[in-house]
Amino acid sequence: MWPFKKRISLKDSGIFEGFTDWHSHILPGVDDGVQTIEEALEILRLYEELGVKSVWLTPHVMEETPNTTAHLRERFAELQAAYSGPITLHLAAENMFDNLFEERLGKNDLLPLGENGDHLLVETSYFSPPMGLSNILLRIKAKGYYPVLAHPERYIYMGKSDYRQLKDMGVKFQLNLFSLIGAYGTVIRKKAVWLMKDGFYDLVGSDTHNLVILKEVLHNKLTNISIQDIQLLSG
Repeated sequence: MWPFKKRISLKDSGIFEGFTDWHSHILPGVDDGVQTIEEALEILRLYEELGVKSVWLTPHVMEETPNTTAHLRERFAELQAAYSGPITLHLAAENMFDNLFEERLGKNDLLPLGENGDHLLVETSYFSPPMGLSNILLRIKAKGYYPVLAHPERYIYMGKSDYRQLKDMGVKFQLNLFSLIGAYGTVIRKKAVWLMKDGFYDLVGSDTHNLVILKEVLHNKLTNISIQDIQLLSG
C-alpha cells in the first residue's frame, strides 16, 4: 500500500496505537541513551499517550560499553519497580559485532529479543563490515537464534546486493522508524523507503535515546509512507 501522499506528523499518524517498539535505549544509565529513571518514566508516559503497547529495552553491548547480563537485569528490575503503567516492558540487548560479542556468543551469555527468546538484535559499524560477517551470522543461526539486523538503512557500506544476500541468509531487518522522516539524513531516508517498498523489513523500532529528540521527531512529517505497512512491522 504505497499511494499514501498525505503529509502528517508521526505523533498524529496513529502509527503508535498498539505499537511494539522493538529497539530502544530507554533503560537508564547503561549506555549512551537515557541516563535517569525520571527521564525513562517521562518517555514511557509519552508512549502511553501515543498508544504504545510494548517496549523492548535494548541497551548496547559492545567493547566500549561492556554491559554484563547481570547488570542489565538489575537495572531492568529497578525500572520495572518504578514503572506502574500499562506498557509491557521487555529486556534484550543490541549486540555489536566485535570480540566481546564472539565471547558472549560462545558462552551463550546473551539477552535475546522476542517472546520466544530466539532472536538476537545485532549491529555493525556504520562504515565497514566486520571481518567474516557471513560466518558470524551462520554461528548465530547455529546457536539457534535468528539474527535481526538493527537499522540496516544506516550502514553506508551496504547496497542492494548486500541486503539481498543477507535476506537470502535468513537475516531479519529492523527499521528505525525515524529514518523514514529524515532523522539521519536524506540518503538514509531514501534507502529506508526503498527497503520498505521492497518488503525487506520485518520489525520496527524507535531507537529512542532521549526525551528531547523523541519530542522533536514526533512532529516531523511522513510522506509517501503507508501507515498500515509500518503498523504491520510493529505487531
